[in-house]
Order: sequence, then C-alpha cells, then structure tokens
Amino acid sequence: MQKKPFYKILYVQVLIAVAIGILLGYFFPNLGAAMKPFGEGFIKLVKMIIAPVIFCTVVVGIAAMGDVKRVGRVGGKALIYFEVVSTFALVVGLIVARTLQPGAGFNIDPATLDTNAVSKITSNAAHTSMVDFIIHIIPETVFSALTSGEILQVLFVAILTGIAISALGKEGEPVLEAVRYGEKVVFRMVGIIMRFAPIGAFGAMAFTVGAYGVKSIGNLLFLIFTFYLTAFLFVSIVLGIIAKLVGFNIFKLLRYIREELLIVLGTSSSESALPLLMKKLEAAGAGRPVVSLVVPTGYSFNLDGTNIYMTLATLFIAQATNTHITLSHELLILGVAMLTSKGAAAVTGGGFITLAATLQAVPEIPVAGVALLLGIDRFMSECRALTNFIGNAVATLVVARWEGQLDMEKLHAALDRHGAPVEPSATPHGSGA
Repeated sequence: MQKKPFYKILYVQVLIAVAIGILLGYFFPNLGAAMKPFGEGFIKLVKMIIAPVIFCTVVVGIAAMGDVKRVGRVGGKALIYFEVVSTFALVVGLIVARTLQPGAGFNIDPATLDTNAVSKITSNAAHTSMVDFIIHIIPETVFSALTSGEILQVLFVAILTGIAISALGKEGEPVLEAVRYGEKVVFRMVGIIMRFAPIGAFGAMAFTVGAYGVKSIGNLLFLIFTFYLTAFLFVSIVLGIIAKLVGFNIFKLLRYIREELLIVLGTSSSESALPLLMKKLEAAGAGRPVVSLVVPTGYSFNLDGTNIYMTLATLFIAQATNTHITLSHELLILGVAMLTSKGAAAVTGGGFITLAATLQAVPEIPVAGVALLLGIDRFMSECRALTNFIGNAVATLVVARWEGQLDMEKLHAALDRHGAPVEPSATPHGSGA
C-alpha cells in the first residue's frame, strides 16, 4: 500500500491550520475574530450528521445483538463505570485545588463583580434538575429526536427502534438492511464533512486568539495551567491505570486517536470528532453494540473534564473571594457536583451551568464569582473537551472488555500501527455480536 504524502494526512492538515489560526489571531486580532464563521460552520456540519450517525449505528448494533437483556447489561455496566470514574475526576479536581490553591492572593470583593454577566447562566442552572433532565430525554415525537440535536433523545429513539426490529425477527430483516444502507450513506457524508476539518480548526483558533487574546488570560494564567496539569494527571494516572488493567497503554491510545484529538482541540468541541471516534474504536476491536451504546451515552454521563473543572473552579472562586470553607463544605461540593454534572449534562454551555448550579447549592461561595471565569472559559473549554473525549474512548474499551466484546489482538495491532488513520469515507465494520 502506497504511503500518503504527509501533507494529505488529516491530522497534519489540522495541526497546520491550528498554528496558522493562532498566528493570525495574534498578529491580526480583528481579522482573526472575523474567522469565527469558519469554526462555527464546521461544528454545525458535524452536529448535523451526529443524529443519523448515532441512530444508524445504535439500531444496527442492538438489532444485531438480538437480546434486550444484553442491551440493558451493557448500558448498566457503562453507567456504573461512568459514575465511579466521574467521582474520581471530581476528587482529583478537589485535591489539586486544595494543594496548589490557584485562587489564593486574588482578594476579590464579590460585591465588585459584574453579576449581570452571570445572571443568564444562573437562571438556567436554577431550572435544571435531575427530574427535568430525565423528562428531557423523551422527545416530543419520534422524528423530532432526529432534528432536536439532543444526543440522548436520539439514543432513546434508536434503542427503542433497535429493540423493535430485533423483536420482529425475520420480518424485521428488510428494515435492518435498509438502515445498514442508510449507515453507508451517512458515513460517506462524514468522510466529505471531515475534509473541512482543517478549515474549521483554523477558524475556531483564529477567532479564540483574535477575540480574547493573550491579554485576556492575565492573572488567571495559573488557573489555566492548574486545570491543564490536573487533566493531564487524571488522564495519565487515573485513566492510565484503568487502561493498564484492561490491557492497553493509554499513551498508545492517545497516539491512535491523535487525529480526532486535534480536531477536538481546534474546535473546542468533543462532538466534532464523535463519528470518527466511533469508527476508530470499532476498527480497534471494540464490538459495534458496545461502541454504539457507550460513546453516545458517555457524551452526557461521562464528562471527566467537566467534573475536574467543576471542583477546581468552585474552590478557585472560594479562594479568590477569601471565602473560608471547611472539609464538610468540600464534601458537600463533591456530593452536589455528582448530581449537577448529570442534571445539566445536555444543556448548552454545560460547563458554566453545572458550575453555577453547584455554587447555588453551597451558599457560602458567591455565585457572582463565576464572572471571574468568563474571560478565560474559551481556553478552559478546549481542555474540558479533550479530557471528556479521551475519557469516553477509554470507557468504551473498558466496557467492551467487561462484556467480552474487545478483540485484544486487533486492539494491540491498531495501537502498535502508530495510529494508522481510518479513512473517513469507510463504513464501520464491527464484530457484531
């Protein structure tokens, strides 16, 4: 097989585009800020295709299982894993914030903060609860789930459809075959869309640097550094140990999905590489039923980066405003964050909303402190998205191994090939049952 010229490899193109975007935003801020439509346009293109990708893959995966109990077992194992690892992420954020104290010395008077800047965020947080979240999973109609842009609604309808087709037996086979053909068309569209990834990454990075600039980081640089350091420690140690127990190396996995990581970094959205991640994990030996269930569910329930951000940011605000908090306060923050991270998972701006919801449950810490983070949130969101993305990749392989749906030989072959790219236009082919 003839090797591709390096400049035709997608992740190389994305890396170059990110570098050009940063330089443009730095030297020509106004022009860089004007590149925003390129980044937004690419993310909209990806979000446009996510619903049919999830619908087709989940329906085919569940129908191939032919066992409703098995679907419930896979989902149950995934949720148990999500809860345990998410709690670890919250604890890691809490420990690092206590140790490094990124907010110490700010001496901010809460009364001087711009409360108008966070009023919209806090109002959204006030109306988000676990009950609202669960009710929100049920779409208005079967078809509205495919147009709402809500991943969990699509997943809900797809699971019902897959179970129904499976229950029909032979009568359902023509329908399943039609969905398989639809899946081929959808992934061909993914291949076309991903050709625009470098343009999207360029636009997003040029806008971020041009609109916010290096100066906007200012005194909050240590908080950004602390967050990135914490995320790195979590990925390399916590997820690294989990990966080792499963039987693979976390850094080899990162190398394998480096193309997708660069797309996530460039766009600050973990959704932007969701279709590619599903194909990469299937190509690495994870069974299609597991991939099709765990990856979409993880995007709402397995937010490791967001969880680290929540406890770290909460303690930062307390330290910056000289708010004294005790161990009982910290345990309360931990408990509340475990709930709010699920309750606001599907809401736009989830990072801020979950943080505001957590602060409202701990009245000692001023909610207005969220205003301190508004200027740097764009720089923090990239780290949140990357950590969430890596966490979901690991979670899928863990559940696949747990279910006996992980081909270890295929996995090691994929990881040892130095991340040989899976062509975006290729139709996924999993191990089925």
